[in-house]
Amino acid sequence: MADFTAVEAEVGVRLDTALARRLGASRAAAQSLIESRAVTIAGRVADKGHVLRAGERVTYELPPVVPATLVAEDVPYTLVYEDAALLVVDKPAGVVVHPAPGNEHGTLVQGLLARGIAGGHQSRPGVVHRLDRDTSGLLIVARSPEAYRLLVAQMARREIARAYVALLVGTLPQDEGTIDAPIGRHVRDRKRISIHTTRPRRAITHFTVRRRLPGYTLLDVRLETGRTHQIRVHFAALGFPVAGDTTYGGRSRRPSGLARQFLHAAHLEFAHPLTGEPLSFEAPLPVDLAGFLTSLEGGGSARPL
Repeated sequence: MADFTAVEAEVGVRLDTALARRLGASRAAAQSLIESRAVTIAGRVADKGHVLRAGERVTYELPPVVPATLVAEDVPYTLVYEDAALLVVDKPAGVVVHPAPGNEHGTLVQGLLARGIAGGHQSRPGVVHRLDRDTSGLLIVARSPEAYRLLVAQMARREIARAYVALLVGTLPQDEGTIDAPIGRHVRDRKRISIHTTRPRRAITHFTVRRRLPGYTLLDVRLETGRTHQIRVHFAALGFPVAGDTTYGGRSRRPSGLARQFLHAAHLEFAHPLTGEPLSFEAPLPVDLAGFLTSLEGGGSARPL
């Protein structure tokens, strides 16, 4: 993550032009970075045509170094929907969405290359939004630059509804509610996201309790914004971390019978980018999470430690 503050010579200059100069790159490269939603101004995703004003702080994240050429690989996923413009897939836990340092192979992108995906940055073609490695569930992937552009615009306008099923450690007292708490890189640990940050970005999470189980609370969670690790960070900040989350769980250890965080992207709803047709998709809980719930409901040995 890097940033700069617009100086006098940049006032009145388009963002893509100023960014290209700062990076020593082409204007096309700067536009690609902006279109991938990796550039923000005052915490808001920036538009390439934005005209800079004095003192504006521009924050950007350069793409990771990845193999020069992506090659199709055999990677597990479930195809939920497919047409000429887009794919909807159910990603299993353990699969990284796109290549990054330390995860150059075996990603969902490489598994989908043979189906023809396009749009956005060349290292992650078609990727409209992401899920953590150990979060399962639904993802939209574009198959053309135009579909990608329109889907990303929908996402920026918060017109793509995303709902998750999450299991929290502890008994959440509220039956429903909204968490409106800005998050960003932790002030000391740059690998973690936190409410304790010097660069907060607004994050809004809505939740409804589905049921309470011994030592746990099962929720339906709806994202209004889609920040990195948002659900995990928000509920950990309340003192009710996602079960199995060893990064944000604090003193809560991973319970027996649960090999990863209990978080599943269960619902997607959006308008088709080219036709406007309303689309809605559901993904049932995968076997590992469903089995853990069964052990709780049956009075099994699974308990938060």
